[in-house]
Amino acid sequence: MPTHKWTKNSWRKFPAMQQPVWPAGSALEDSLKPLSQLPPLVFAGECNTLKEQLAEAVEGRAFVLQCGDCAEDFSRCTGPDIRELLKVILQMSVVLAYAGEKRVVKIGRIAGQYAKPRSSDTEVVNGVEIASYRGDMVNSPEANAEARMPDPRRMLEGYYRAAATLNLVRSFTLGGYASLDRVQAWHRASLDALPAGQKYEELVRQIWKTMNFMNAIGLDPKHNPQLNQTTLYTSHEALLLDYEEALTRMDSTSGGWYDCSAHMLWIGDRTRQLDGAHVEFLRGVKNPLGMKVGPSHNADEIKRIIERLNPENEAGRLTLITRFGADRIDSYLPQLLREIKITGHKVVWTCDPMHGNTYQNEYGQKSRKFEDILREIHSFYEIHEAEGTVPGGVHLELTGDHVTECTGGSRQLLDKHLHLNYQTNCDPRLNAEQSVELAFELAEMLTPPAR
Repeated sequence: MPTHKWTKNSWRKFPAMQQPVWPAGSALEDSLKPLSQLPPLVFAGECNTLKEQLAEAVEGRAFVLQCGDCAEDFSRCTGPDIRELLKVILQMSVVLAYAGEKRVVKIGRIAGQYAKPRSSDTEVVNGVEIASYRGDMVNSPEANAEARMPDPRRMLEGYYRAAATLNLVRSFTLGGYASLDRVQAWHRASLDALPAGQKYEELVRQIWKTMNFMNAIGLDPKHNPQLNQTTLYTSHEALLLDYEEALTRMDSTSGGWYDCSAHMLWIGDRTRQLDGAHVEFLRGVKNPLGMKVGPSHNADEIKRIIERLNPENEAGRLTLITRFGADRIDSYLPQLLREIKITGHKVVWTCDPMHGNTYQNEYGQKSRKFEDILREIHSFYEIHEAEGTVPGGVHLELTGDHVTECTGGSRQLLDKHLHLNYQTNCDPRLNAEQSVELAFELAEMLTPPAR
């Protein structure tokens, strides 16, 4: 374990991967100083409540639905865009809660997912080498040298966009938009568009019957806060450490440090070095944390990082987000589960079926197959059952829009269809219809055996 004292800037003494090369001069300091003085985006009490709910997922009493955009665009910080994403998350959560008969912990990749790791600092576009696009909080996706120049002022812009997004999310989730009677109407509109199938019709019929019964006995959503409100927690990859440090504050009640940029932060597969800056920074904040684990992992190092991030072995503190791919999960997950089970580490296990299943089609577009995403989730659950461990949830990249970025699903999208509405600047996302369809597929896995 580290012998040095943690401070919110002690990470600066460690190698930091995936950081932008900010321009020389005072621009970085001029952006960080006001950022460090702005109000927190989230509060310590909210982070602690999320940690308590994640602790239930460790024991299998809750299901974690973590989902949202691959990388948020500043231009899509609008009421309709936020509303449509929230609508899909709420639709999915109702299906999963009903089928699984347990709490669904809803965590959005929202209000801060403005930065992305890249495999190379530069790329060649039309024969010219320019900086890679690292998310709207760093530079612009426009393919020219000026637009790709990292600009620290974008971190301030990211804060304001996150604040505006959070403001609307809280208004929606607490102001009646998440009421069950509204969700019922959304389901009807969405599912009427899907091809008829018994598994859909039967579950929808059961949900409608339950809702109608609740209304019949006087549990009107309009007059019952439990049926009229919900909570969506926020999360993003804690990639830009300058930004995360600036938003880290001491809680006046507990005296602990919290990264107030989001309720939950995660470390990416490319930045989880044991002696790296990201592990050093996050070990000192009290937020719930996540860590991506891909095929390149070393089990012994993963165990040491777990001990570094969660030395008290606190349930709900750490979520391991596996991202192996449908063809490779059988080769990696069983042994990893056994290694962590032996140590007794209390972690939430969730499946990211997106990143290990990306391919580039003949048209030069990155895509993912719905069938591969579903296949990896199926394997995830089957392996956990075989190993006697608890599958805690899923981590998905999706949007509320009707994009054409992933193939398959009931509409049987093909590579040749993707140009119809391919919008992402980074990785391909499930569209609204595919997301709801995936929720029903998940529902079958979660449905308890008949009693």
